[in-house]
Amino acid sequence: MLDVLLLLLTMLFIVILWIMIYDSNRFVVVRHEIRDRRICGRCRMVFLSDLHGKRYGKDNVRLLKAIEDARPDIVLIGGDMINGKPGEKLEGTVNLLRALKEKYPVYYANGNHEHRIKLYPATYGDAAERYSKALAALGIEPMVNSHVQLPGVNMTIYGSEIDKYYYKRFTVPEMTPDYLPGLLGRPRTETYTVLLAHNPDFFPRYAEWGADLVLAGHVHGGIVRIPLLDRGLLSPNVRFFPRYDGGIFREGGSTMILSRGLGIHTIPFRLFNPGELIVIDFTDDRTEQ
Repeated sequence: MLDVLLLLLTMLFIVILWIMIYDSNRFVVVRHEIRDRRICGRCRMVFLSDLHGKRYGKDNVRLLKAIEDARPDIVLIGGDMINGKPGEKLEGTVNLLRALKEKYPVYYANGNHEHRIKLYPATYGDAAERYSKALAALGIEPMVNSHVQLPGVNMTIYGSEIDKYYYKRFTVPEMTPDYLPGLLGRPRTETYTVLLAHNPDFFPRYAEWGADLVLAGHVHGGIVRIPLLDRGLLSPNVRFFPRYDGGIFREGGSTMILSRGLGIHTIPFRLFNPGELIVIDFTDDRTEQ
């Protein structure tokens, strides 16, 4: 009986290990549609987040092919495309961004890893300077608490970079109601507002601020998805079963699409939780389906 039990446990371990390796090296394409009367015509955007320097095939050929197949008008980036760690190589991510910028407009908001290398040069050396120069050479300027009006679409894209205080471990710090207006100003209600906000924990504040759509990442889908429950197990802030782990959430008139990200970091695997490439179709709500 003990031999049978050990055999079953060994087989279970092998199966879980195989799924872990498989999920850590693949991604799925997830599609959403947003309709709003203020949007002019149609616009398709691809949203990438939390790549953490990972490569899907040589020169990220698999990821680039999936983006090309989606035929987006615009590429949005939600941060953590690199790893904030000493000695991290940036070339793979820069090459991916170069390939994207050659074909599409790219709007890039920082995550906590891009922010971190700027804050602590004593730890990360000249990584922030090198990355900034590489992005500038590509014609990409990170959206640090700034915005851009998309011509002909009646849509405004905001990129936020909140203080490192809001990434504290084990808890979700309080964000006062005046914090986001102080960083971003106030959005215009006559245009559709998309907020690139890396950390999803503050979705109620983003909604209160006036975001029509929030695009976030950071949580990596909870790293491990619990089968049947479809819940993420652990957040990067070291909180079990985070409220916002992946998918669609709504608060008042605001919607948040929370990507499970494309890469891995710190905990070097994903389980029952492949990476995600998000494709969003924006249309006027009067447009025929």
